[in-house]
Amino acid sequence: MKVLIADDDPVSLKILETKISQWGYEVVAAHDGEEAWRVLRGPSAPQLAVLDWMMPGRDGVQIVREIRDGAREPYVYVVLLTSRNHRDDLVEAMDAGSDDYVTKPFDPHELRVRLRAGRRIIELHEQLIAAREELRAQATHDSLTGVWNRAFILDALQRECERADRQRCPFSVVLADLDFFKLVNDRFGHLVGDRVLTEVAHRITSRVRPYDLVGRYGGEEFLIILPGCDEPEACSMADRLVHDAATPIPTGEAPSTVVVTTSLGVTTVRPGDTRTPEDVIRTADEALYAAKERGRARAVFAA
Repeated sequence: MKVLIADDDPVSLKILETKISQWGYEVVAAHDGEEAWRVLRGPSAPQLAVLDWMMPGRDGVQIVREIRDGAREPYVYVVLLTSRNHRDDLVEAMDAGSDDYVTKPFDPHELRVRLRAGRRIIELHEQLIAAREELRAQATHDSLTGVWNRAFILDALQRECERADRQRCPFSVVLADLDFFKLVNDRFGHLVGDRVLTEVAHRITSRVRPYDLVGRYGGEEFLIILPGCDEPEACSMADRLVHDAATPIPTGEAPSTVVVTTSLGVTTVRPGDTRTPEDVIRTADEALYAAKERGRARAVFAA
């Protein structure tokens, strides 16, 4: 784990660097407060910091306040190092947002255990962030395919309608449905069906642009939002998705591959369009129904 040490006294800085390196940390040294602040704002910034209170440019307390004001993540655990040892000084340091306080001349054993405590706090904080992100992913993503779930993609459609109206720019919506998917489950089992759904979702997300949105709208239906796409672009994208779907899908079981075609309904929302998100989906669904009526494995556009 990286540790930032900041002290304008070269002797004190060298002692700190030697000791902390011996304890197995990667040390990043700063010779004043301005340099320390640049390190903390840079990429791969250390999450442990030992800062001298009194430094030119920015002092340790000022740096701590700026760290806490930003409410940044990941958390930076800060130990202030100073010769000031009055109780009021301790209160000021902790009130500013520092996590710990060590007086000069520092006791190496004391500093070592305080850094160890800081490391435990950081590791716990990382676990909490990971748990939070996992819960967030579970709340917004489809557990099988990994694309956005129905609730999220519908919220995204609402936001895109509002953005398109505000910025006067078009966007398109594609509703994709796997043809005869029930037969896949009936003939080969739900395990193969799940693999087919996962592969189709992967092919769609691989084909669309990074800022397009793909969500699982229903059992074997996917809703795709294409910001900034007009009718020709959306139809071209839909045709490519139809072509991608026709490629055999490996199953890892018998049979080794399955071919499942896809039908798509496409509609474009233009500036001044008064349709609600529900209306947009209804139009895309009507186009999808027309694609099914015309023999499936195709995309149909509906104004």
